[in-house]
Parts: sequence; structure tokens; C-alpha cells
Amino acid sequence: MSTIFDTFIAPPCHDRIEILYQDDHLALINKPAGLLSLSGKNPQNLDSVHHRLVQIFPGCTLAHRLDFGTSGLMVIARNKVINAALCHQFSQRTVSKVYSALLCGHLSDNEGVIDAAIAKDPARFPLMSICAIHGKPARSCYRVVERLYHQLGDGTLLPLTRVQLTPETGRTHQLRIHCQQLGHPILGCDLYGGRLLPGTERTPRLMLHASELHFVHPVSEEKIKARHASPF
Repeated sequence: MSTIFDTFIAPPCHDRIEILYQDDHLALINKPAGLLSLSGKNPQNLDSVHHRLVQIFPGCTLAHRLDFGTSGLMVIARNKVINAALCHQFSQRTVSKVYSALLCGHLSDNEGVIDAAIAKDPARFPLMSICAIHGKPARSCYRVVERLYHQLGDGTLLPLTRVQLTPETGRTHQLRIHCQQLGHPILGCDLYGGRLLPGTERTPRLMLHASELHFVHPVSEEKIKARHASPF
């Protein structure tokens, strides 16, 4: 089944990585949508956040990743010691992450929690699935920011909800599959049902952006509260 993933060729990403902050220990960046976090095994998938940044910060490593289609904040470790310290914070769940997203349809509740275990789906690799028996615990909170309509080319009004998503765990595709479970997939999601109706225009990207990242600086012990506004 791995050949399904191996045949994926990422289209060229012409958007640059925005470096928001840097010191001798780490860097904060804004990752563009449509860029891999790490280079793939296929040589055609060489371009990635790590491949680009190692040219600027030799020896840098990624303490965490964002999905190919997701944009937003990432913290980059500039050496192995800092990487270990940051990875420890992520593993202990002391790092807070907030995402901005556009969901299909209008949510009935203004806020809520999705508590649904996630497991690998061997029959549909690389997709994940909700599985109470074999899945790992996964929990996400959502809060409605606004309900709006997007006018399609034929004049049809598409109901959308702008939400703030806060994952309490960090499972693969967690926010995407949890929003699908909610009945309101993320707009532009090609894996979990967020494409527009057949015959209408397609969204140019996954409407998911990592807008806040809170962690403790491993050296100064300062509480870092990074924010980057959603581009959509």
C-alpha cells in the first residue's frame, strides 16, 4: 500500500518561507501552504521546509511538522540540544497550538469538543480513521468566529464557518478528521471531504492555518506566545 504515498509528487511551491524571529538557538517561521515539512524519499520531493532552512541555518532540525497543505507557525531548532528540549515540550503537551480554519456549512453550536480516537487506516493509506478500539486518544476544541457565505461562480452561496481550533493532542490529520467527524470538513481538504460540490470551482488550498504557538524558550525560559494572522 505504500506505493500510494510514494507516487505523490508535490507541485512546485513558489511561495517563500517567512522568518518571523531568530536567535542563536531557534527560529520561528511562517510555512506557506503547499510545501512539505520534510523532504520525501522521492527525489522529486526534495523541496521542503527543512531543505530550504538548512541552507540558512546549518544543522537545524524540525521539532514538529505541519501537513503539506497547512500554512502557519513552526518553531525550528538550530541545534540538537534545543531540538531535544523542544521535542520534550511537545511530548509533554506543554506546547499550545491554535489553528484558524474555514469549515464547510454552518455549525449549530458556537463551541464544542471533539473527542474521538484516531487510528491508521491500512485499507486507505495514507488516510487515518476514527476507531474507538485501535485508535489513540485524540481531542480537539473548536470555537466559532463567524458564519459567512462564499459566492460561487454560478451565483450559488456556499455556507462556511470560520473557527478557531485547539488540538489537545497531536495525532496525524487530527483536525481534518475531527472536523469531518463533526460533519463540517475543512474547506479544500482533499482527503476528508472538504472539496466543493461537483461542477463548482475548487479551492486553491487547504483552509487551515497554524495561527498561534505558545512554548517556553529552552534557554531564556521566556514564555513565547507567537501569533500569525490567517491569510484567508
